[in-house]
Formats: sequence, C-alpha cells, structure tokens
Amino acid sequence: MDISVIIPVKNEADNIISLAREILSVFEAERIRWECVWVDDGSTDDTLALLRELSASDSRQRFISFEKNAGQSAAFVAGFRAARSDMIATIDGDGQNDPADLPALLRIVRSGEADMANGYRARRQDNLKRKIASKVANGFRNWMTGKTVRDIGCSTRVFRRECVMSLPLFAGMHRFLPTLVSLQGYRLAEMPVNHRPRMRGSSKYSINSRLWVGLLDTLGVFWLKNRAFHYKIGCRSETGMRLSTEPITAPTLSAR
Repeated sequence: MDISVIIPVKNEADNIISLAREILSVFEAERIRWECVWVDDGSTDDTLALLRELSASDSRQRFISFEKNAGQSAAFVAGFRAARSDMIATIDGDGQNDPADLPALLRIVRSGEADMANGYRARRQDNLKRKIASKVANGFRNWMTGKTVRDIGCSTRVFRRECVMSLPLFAGMHRFLPTLVSLQGYRLAEMPVNHRPRMRGSSKYSINSRLWVGLLDTLGVFWLKNRAFHYKIGCRSETGMRLSTEPITAPTLSAR
C-alpha cells in the first residue's frame, strides 16, 4: 500500500462516484497502490448507500459511517486511525480538490524533502464571501500562531502517518493541521494545486459555522503553542544506557 486517501463526506451523494472514478484513474496511471477511506459524517441523503455499493465493487474503497454528525475533525481522525498505509493523503469530498495533485505531493514526502506536503490554491474557485472569510481566517491564524503554510485551509495534502497520530484532539483541529504538525518538529513543504468550482451538491460553508468559531479556536492553538516545551538530553547514566555527550533534541508536545 503506497497511500491511503482520507475523504470526509456529508451529504455528497452527487459527488462520490465521479470523485471515486477520478481517484482510480489518477493512481492507476501512476501505478500507485492505494486505498480510499471515506468517512460519512452523519449524512441524511444517499451518501451511505453509495459508499456501500462502492466498497462492495472495489475492496480498495473502504468507508466508515458515523451514527450522527460529529464534524470534519472527527472524520479526519477516524480516517487517520483506519488508514493502512504509512503515507496518508486528504482531500474534501465536494470535488473541488483535484486528485491529480496527489502523486506530486506524495513524491515530495517520499523524497525526504518534507514530512507533510501541503497544497495551496493558486486560483480559488469560490464566491467572494468565502474568499474574504478564508483570507481573514488565514491571516488571523498566521498572525496568532506563526506562519506555517500560506493556505492552511486547503485540504489537499500528503504526509507521513506519524505526523498525525499524537495530535491534540478538538473540534476544528483540521483547520490547524499544518500548524499542529509543525509544532511537533515535522518539516512542511508546499506546492500550488488545482482548485475547481463545485459542480454538484451544495456547500456546507457558512460564516457563522466556520469563520467565527475558527477565530476562537485560534486562541486555543495560540495557547498551546506558547505552552509547548523543548528539552535536550546531554548525557545519562542509567543501567544499560550508553553515555553520550551529543545533545538529543526532543520534538515539541508529543513523542515522534
């Protein structure tokens, strides 16, 4: 297994089959061994029925279904834990992220250049209200927590599994993934990716549901960053341990 693609979906019945076909086409052309883990976040349309059909027809298409809506952060975490590959990719389920960008991001991580390769939407295909809200949120997050990537809200990314297995869990965590991964000492890289207009279904985005709560979450991540600690071990003499005078740098927040 070369890569596990995690795709949270909520009421995306109109997009699932076409997105699944795109993923199949991209990875087959690149000869990449893959799986998809779709996470149904309490859909009320035909999303779950379609995921059942998809997984029955192709064992590489797997799914998890929540009993009720738990949010995108919970969906990502459930997907991370279910992934069978050491390399994980994420995209949104609305068809706006282009699966064709994933092989290039995978190559960046495989090369050792970075532990997480993030896409940034060079030409966003969203309405003006959403663009403004995203710009405000991105700017505030970078100001409060320190700049990590230019488009922290872009879900198109590939990273090593270890990057996300020790993250603090909270609603809205997915909006801060690059920041939280960077805090642990992992290396980030960026590349421009394609962003497409939504062709089917309706957006779940609203100013009240994402922008304001996202700004509040930023204060929590700011606190977390400023309470993080670092330490170095110069030498130790415990039984069975080799003495060393070479400093060992421990990653921030959690063990890597």
